[in-house]
Amino acid sequence: MSADDLPLVGGLFDAGPDDRTFDALLLAGPLLIVVVAVADRSFLTSLLAVGYLVAFVSHTVSNGLSSQ
Repeated sequence: MSADDLPLVGGLFDAGPDDRTFDALLLAGPLLIVVVAVADRSFLTSLLAVGYLVAFVSHTVSNGLSSQ
């Protein structure tokens, strides 16, 4: 069984721009929200959120610049 076989994940991979990093970041976002909600806001969860945002924005900007 691969990730493509899962109902929600397979649809996301099919609809996406064939960029596994972007797909992984999209899937990690809601999971990160759940982690922050369950673990309560702390330095560690804030650090995770900032790290996620930096990774998402830098990957998006990198893809934008490389496609020009």
